[in-house]
Amino acid sequence: MATHVETPAPSASRPDEGAPAPAPAGVAPFDVAEMTAALDGRWAQVRRDVRAQLPLEAELIASADDLTRAEYRERVKDVLLELAATGQTGLGFPTSHGGGGDVGASIAAFETLAMGDLSLMVKAGVQFGLFGGAVLQLGTKAHHDAYLRDIVEGRLLGCFAMTETGHGSNVQALGTTATYDPATDEIVVHTPEASATKDYIGNAAAHGTMAAVFAQLVVDGEEHGVHAVLVPIRVDGEPAPGVTLTDDGPKLGLNGVDNGRIAFDQVRVPRGNLLDRFAEITDEGRYTSTIANPNRRFFTMLGTLVQGRVSVGGAGVSAAKAALTIAVRYGDHRRQFDTGDGEEQVLLDYGMHQRRLLPRVARTYALSAAQEVLVERLHEVSTARNGGSGTEVDDHAQRELESRAAGTKALATWLATDVIQECREACGGAGYLAENRFAALKADTDVFTTFEGDNHVLLQLVAKGLLTDYASSFEDLDQFGLVRMVTGLAVETVVEKTGAHALLERVRDLLPGGDDWSSEARIADPEYHLAMYRFREEHLVSGVARRLKRGIDRGEKAGAVFSRVQAHVIAAARAHVERLVLEAFVAKVRAQPAGPVRDALAALCDLHALAGIESDRAWFLEHGRLTVARSKAITREVETLCARLRPVAVDLVDAFAVPREVLRAEALLG
Repeated sequence: MATHVETPAPSASRPDEGAPAPAPAGVAPFDVAEMTAALDGRWAQVRRDVRAQLPLEAELIASADDLTRAEYRERVKDVLLELAATGQTGLGFPTSHGGGGDVGASIAAFETLAMGDLSLMVKAGVQFGLFGGAVLQLGTKAHHDAYLRDIVEGRLLGCFAMTETGHGSNVQALGTTATYDPATDEIVVHTPEASATKDYIGNAAAHGTMAAVFAQLVVDGEEHGVHAVLVPIRVDGEPAPGVTLTDDGPKLGLNGVDNGRIAFDQVRVPRGNLLDRFAEITDEGRYTSTIANPNRRFFTMLGTLVQGRVSVGGAGVSAAKAALTIAVRYGDHRRQFDTGDGEEQVLLDYGMHQRRLLPRVARTYALSAAQEVLVERLHEVSTARNGGSGTEVDDHAQRELESRAAGTKALATWLATDVIQECREACGGAGYLAENRFAALKADTDVFTTFEGDNHVLLQLVAKGLLTDYASSFEDLDQFGLVRMVTGLAVETVVEKTGAHALLERVRDLLPGGDDWSSEARIADPEYHLAMYRFREEHLVSGVARRLKRGIDRGEKAGAVFSRVQAHVIAAARAHVERLVLEAFVAKVRAQPAGPVRDALAALCDLHALAGIESDRAWFLEHGRLTVARSKAITREVETLCARLRPVAVDLVDAFAVPREVLRAEALLG
């Protein structure tokens, strides 16, 4: 059922037929504070607390362009320690070790911190999310007792040393070795070749004193795959014996973060420095693990570190909110060209300017809703994993979380890149001035699309999860296993049928109006939007499944088959995540009490959904889900929604509650 009053179907007279279209009724004004509360969700108080601290970063943001790189790094470190003293950066750690015991709150704080200086946000992520997270999630009580409180309070600054010069996404093939020496009861960490040098490691160039080093563990001559070992890298400010530290130098952005390289020359650490939650070296020098399968053990260990990926996606959404706040407010008062009444028109009153910004506002709200769902899931899984019972989370819940985190991170960080660029252009020459924040936003967020996982690789992970959810490899998949989807729709009714034909027949029933695609009566119905997104997902995934199955049946290697259909794989994964995003937004709207806030959110949700269909209209036309007439009707509805949202555009971005001080763009804000 629709969650709001439907937009009336357009009259028979179209603007392109010479009859002027009546002005659409605008979305009713709403209370900005109520909208902010709706956006802030469960951890609203945490977000308010962090926003209250953000103005303290205004000086850091303003001075960044004038400081040397070394000075900027030192200032970022100093502010980080100030934040640590407030407790806001340690919310996800156990209360027994100085934290807040609330993983969801820690993500909310991190996302909100991203509205300010992004070097500070990334350095906080390295220290508390990555390094601290590795110790918390991969270590055991001895490690927690020894290190967590110092990490939480900023006395022990550390690194997350996973990526190597020669290996980024392919973590299983890392070259660094960690070899157990039974004669001394030590682990010997070594960089065997230049390509195994740890690279792009935050905190390595200047401030880190210890690193969680991911390396191939060797015990009694046998390799056991990648494990994490704690290795001191500095002693009294100087490189530790056997450790070589170099600076990565200037970067495109985030120059307040001291990224560097680490190489090890037979560096010895105690056996107890192995983070041994999932595997240990016994007193007798034997390797043991509670997870027998090496691949499953590897992915279980990495799965516990999903918090970093969730955090980066949230940071992308926050950066987009900052950019939109500047651009929409600028468009609301900047005038350009006389419209005939003696006064130049405000930019945001132009239809094209609305088209450029308002669908992106809607998409940012949509990704914000999807991120909220993801953080809730992460909080639930983390609470279960780290609960007093000590029980582990079931595999399905963990895989679902990892897939959702990977896909949401990809879409959210691409959102940031797209939104910031469009907002910069929408502010013209003023947007090009460093004082107006876009230069820093563009430079500092550009890496979001590739760190914590390259977005295309992450979408392949999502697709593989869809295709192999019920089997261990492509060779094991039958037609039923391949086509079965994570959409909540039963497939038992088509198990006796083959290919996409039966699937499409089944999904067609979901689409309002049957095959009458020219009807506009339900164009603003969320059920129609959801059905279109679900249809696209099921069609694309079933198509990929058939291509993969066909190649395997011909005796081709799975890797070669997968590579050949890679573009289809990415498209299917993206369609899956787009469906999850839309479902999250629709659910967010339906959860609101009746009133102006819900009505505004409903209009934004419609705009997001229809703009998405419009942008992929070629696919829907090719696959019989749109007629030309209905495609045109969707475009008209997108334009109508932009016009309806125009009166509340400034309120919509003000509801993001980005403190004015950190936006810098005083002349643009009006």
